[in-house]
Amino acid sequence: MSAPAQASAHTSPLAKAPPLTAILKLYRYGLLVGEPAVAGLLAWRSRRGKEDPGRLPERRGLPGRARPVGRLVWMHGASVGEILSLVGLVDGMIARGFSVLVTTGTRSAADLIGRRLPPGAVHQYMPLDAPRWVGRFLDHWRPDLALVAESEIWPSTVDGLHTRSIPLILVNGRMSERSFRGWGRTPRTARALLSRISVCLAQTEEDAARFARLGAPRVGVSGNLKYDSDVPPVDEQQLAHLRDCLGDRPVWVAASTHPGEDTVAARAHAALRQRWPKLLTIVVPRHPHRGGDVAARASAEGLRSARRSQGGRPHGGIDLYVADTLGELGLFYRLTGLVYLGGSLVERGGQNPIEPTRLGAAVLHGPHTFNFTQVYRALDGAGGARCVADADDLAAALSDLLADPARIDAMARAGAAALVPFEGAVDRTLAVLDPFIAQMRLTAMAAR
Repeated sequence: MSAPAQASAHTSPLAKAPPLTAILKLYRYGLLVGEPAVAGLLAWRSRRGKEDPGRLPERRGLPGRARPVGRLVWMHGASVGEILSLVGLVDGMIARGFSVLVTTGTRSAADLIGRRLPPGAVHQYMPLDAPRWVGRFLDHWRPDLALVAESEIWPSTVDGLHTRSIPLILVNGRMSERSFRGWGRTPRTARALLSRISVCLAQTEEDAARFARLGAPRVGVSGNLKYDSDVPPVDEQQLAHLRDCLGDRPVWVAASTHPGEDTVAARAHAALRQRWPKLLTIVVPRHPHRGGDVAARASAEGLRSARRSQGGRPHGGIDLYVADTLGELGLFYRLTGLVYLGGSLVERGGQNPIEPTRLGAAVLHGPHTFNFTQVYRALDGAGGARCVADADDLAAALSDLLADPARIDAMARAGAAALVPFEGAVDRTLAVLDPFIAQMRLTAMAAR
């Protein structure tokens, strides 16, 4: 792992940046004049259950509570995976005497992080990137330092922070080859935005190289914060109840599936049921509102299904259990040692395999894992994960492993060992933040 962004301690974090390009000015103007339309979009999303109606003003930059007294760090993660990766940094900044404002962009992430924030941290929804909304958000919260996770580079937010001389650090930065090619079509715009970020801390050397080639002036590699994240929580009572329901049935989980993969899971079960008549397949769709579609795919394959969102239980008469609820992946990972991770037999880039691996599962996945190239490469190389090409290949892999529990255990152990060298990203990231903290303290002392 290379040293993280050593330039940050010796270079002004708010060095002069190139002027905004015509594209960025047009973006800003469009959101200024189009603000009513964006407000209408929010209202429409609220009616569809995609926004929290009681907290909709927060999405327009209107605060839902008072700013804490003293120094404040703002941390943003768009969805569940990103926000959970920040928990270690939240703890670290509170230990350093800061209050922490945590923002998310999805209801599922808000529901989850609201239950896990320690004292000293508060949650709000991230405002949409309309300039006036971002402006009133920043004017109310007045963060001393801002951290955004992975690839949350929103022009109005980036420029608003820079204009107010608030250092912005990209943590757990990720830049896929596809995104790099997209940014590369407007190189001046990419440089204008990235030069307004004080430090880009990337997950891998490949990510760092892409940020640097696009014009980010201070880039380092700190590793993937998700390797240091706590495993997903579980309701122990629910876990005990489901284990009682399952008894000695063989079980596998198809987690975070996308359209098309539900059919693959159902067909794999259908191919296995003659050899494994007591087999239970648990499908956890990436988007729970698709639970009805998953159940329909099961019926099309002649399988009996039940939906968790409707009170269904995986009793002995059920072949495929649809876990169409939020925030329960940790529960289902703990029920089995065998997990297929979705988004990988369709071209969505795959899902994060760290959590099931750390919970003792052997991982199966498709060939499309470009969002998590490094970790899948490590797991596949160590024998902790296995790539499958299609439904037939998935069924064959499941059959092999279900017949050999010792092999599942060996894969799980190999996977856990493969993750160890990647741990420590939280400490490396905090080491980069410490010079910013020292500078804030000196500035505060000089102002007395």
